[in-house]
Amino acid sequence: MSAERRTALYAAAIAAAVWAVAAVFSFTALGGQFDNNVYDFLFRAAPPAPVASPAALVVFDERTFQQHGGIRRLRANLARVIERIAETRPAAVAVDVTLADAGEPSEDARLAAAFARTPGLVLACEMMPDGSGWQDPPEPFRRHAVALGHVSTLAGPYDEVNRRITLERVAGRERRWALSLEALRVTSGAADILASPSDVAVGGRVIPSRWDDGRPLRVRYAEGGIPVISAAELLAGGAADPLAGKTVFIGVTAISAAPDRLFTPLSRGLPMAGVAIHAQAFQTMYAGAFLVDAPLGLTLLAALLAAVLIVGALSLLLRWQGWALAAAVLLLAHALPWICFRQDVVVSASAPAAAAWLALFGGGAFRYFFVRRRLEASEAATQRYQQAFHFVAHEMRTPLTAIQGSSELISRYNLPEAKRRELSDMINAESKRLARMITTFLDVEKLSAGQMELRLGELELAGLVDSCRRRAAPLAEKKRIRLTSRVPDELRLKADAELLEYAVYNLLTNAVKYSPEETEVVVGASAENGVVRLWVTDQGIGMDESEVKQLFQKFYRTKRAEQSGETGTGIGLSIVRQIVELHEGSIHVRSAPGQGSTFTVLLPAR
Repeated sequence: MSAERRTALYAAAIAAAVWAVAAVFSFTALGGQFDNNVYDFLFRAAPPAPVASPAALVVFDERTFQQHGGIRRLRANLARVIERIAETRPAAVAVDVTLADAGEPSEDARLAAAFARTPGLVLACEMMPDGSGWQDPPEPFRRHAVALGHVSTLAGPYDEVNRRITLERVAGRERRWALSLEALRVTSGAADILASPSDVAVGGRVIPSRWDDGRPLRVRYAEGGIPVISAAELLAGGAADPLAGKTVFIGVTAISAAPDRLFTPLSRGLPMAGVAIHAQAFQTMYAGAFLVDAPLGLTLLAALLAAVLIVGALSLLLRWQGWALAAAVLLLAHALPWICFRQDVVVSASAPAAAAWLALFGGGAFRYFFVRRRLEASEAATQRYQQAFHFVAHEMRTPLTAIQGSSELISRYNLPEAKRRELSDMINAESKRLARMITTFLDVEKLSAGQMELRLGELELAGLVDSCRRRAAPLAEKKRIRLTSRVPDELRLKADAELLEYAVYNLLTNAVKYSPEETEVVVGASAENGVVRLWVTDQGIGMDESEVKQLFQKFYRTKRAEQSGETGTGIGLSIVRQIVELHEGSIHVRSAPGQGSTFTVLLPAR
């Protein structure tokens, strides 16, 4: 496997691991709280502009309670306020005051009479704490209401900040729509609310809201969009005309008397009363200014792209461009929630952000430890190449000097025939030696580029090995090394005779060069299961495991080989491996320091 492909596989594995961790993180409480914080920050950084709607708020605030008898007089004062509002002919009146318990008879009677004169009345109901049913207003109140709407709000998750309401709640097998949604139905003049698994339709408006989790709706909170009138002003005889044709939400906002107060993304230290939350939800639905959650798959895809791009940039681009691209993707991952929020789409920020940062650290570590090591290996290979080039240049100088000197002697002097013949033989031998050096380097380049073509032919392996033995015999005789062949005569093989002979000769001469004197080098072969096995065993200096792993790299020589005093370029075994692989075979080495080596070549028996 090439280094580039191995790097790409490692980078893909890191990106996949980063994405998996980021995806899991987005489902944790910490990831959810991070999403909440980003969502609130986006609201505060660019608060949505108020949208037009007929909503209006009439609130029982601290001033109302202080001036008109406090919480004890709530129903009596509510009746008086309803009477004033009913005179203006509002489009709808949504009362966010719990009236489940019976009050003082005279006050209840006056309140029921006020309800009877109120058009489009929507009363609040609450779910039982155990979810078994609803706490509805008494019959004298309920008979005058065109709808009952629940007033449940959603806090969190993971904190006490309200960002959504539930449009639908079910208790005791009875479904109730949200107070704000019922107010919208009445205002729109719609007869009913139509629901599907993905949305709710009312009065020609389609509200995106999933059927699961109580049909959540993100509230588009805005400051200053809904007029607020204190009930104290109406009780004091103030003008109620501004409420004509409005959808009026009535409720308690006094801190001492409003238990349903929650923080919102726009809160600045003070929570918002439930009635104001319902009015904001009504305004969101009336104007169609929805904040839609991006599909989970889109968020996870963004996280995957961030991980792949950052890890890929840091792994495959080794210069400053890699860091520049990684930084750009990191910024984009953080800007994605803002960009989508400006388009009214809410994207989970935790998964892309976590993926981007983890990819930056993981890709950076990979770049430093793996790619840098590869770079060092490349530099080492370049250095070995330069050393080999200098060695070959030096070796070429020797035959060139001999050729030049001999030819100059022949041309300048009238030498005896025997001497001329000796010099001619020397020129011929040295020119052949020079040609072999050049051919060796050309073979290396052709094999590396995949340009060497096989000239397959049937051959006798024993004859090929004997030819190599004869060529290596002079070198072996100098060290009194026995060359033994254990290749069966009948063993035949279909291969490129020239290339295979080069490979066997190289293995044989290496075994002789690095074996001590008066030892034995054995060449053997066998065939079984469609595979020809050829091996060369020596009793030489051997190698350790780390050296064996690098043995077939170009220009690599072991320390023991360099210390032995034997000359070499370190390219012979590289050529051998490429020849074997060109024949669709493989080569293996078994060695240990001081115990010799065995090179085994496996070739298909064509």
